[in-house]
Amino acid sequence: QVQLVESGGGLVQPGGSLRLSCAASGSIFSIGAMRWYRRVPGKERELVASITNTGRTNYADSVKGRFTISRDNAKNTVYLQMNTLSPEDTGVYYCNADLYTGTWSNNWGQGTQVTVSS
Repeated sequence: QVQLVESGGGLVQPGGSLRLSCAASGSIFSIGAMRWYRRVPGKERELVASITNTGRTNYADSVKGRFTISRDNAKNTVYLQMNTLSPEDTGVYYCNADLYTGTWSNNWGQGTQVTVSS
């Protein structure tokens, strides 16, 4: 049994910063790409950022220059540093990762709420 557990969400004022973490646990032999998605009220789920196992990153246009995705392969953890947050960033943020446990599977975390409000 594998799981992804997010942490770091919360309430922050506009212009502020938050750092999300997502740790993968279980009988994992290898981790491929790791991603952060978000579901903003009234919109479709959006891929925010992704990072390959070699560190190549990709970002949604809406967060470029403000968000940074990184990973610590020794800790099976992916991070999302979010700066200059605006109310439009409010939503539930989900971690997603390709995990190898003998076979490859795509896995989701439970989500963490990010609220940007004054």
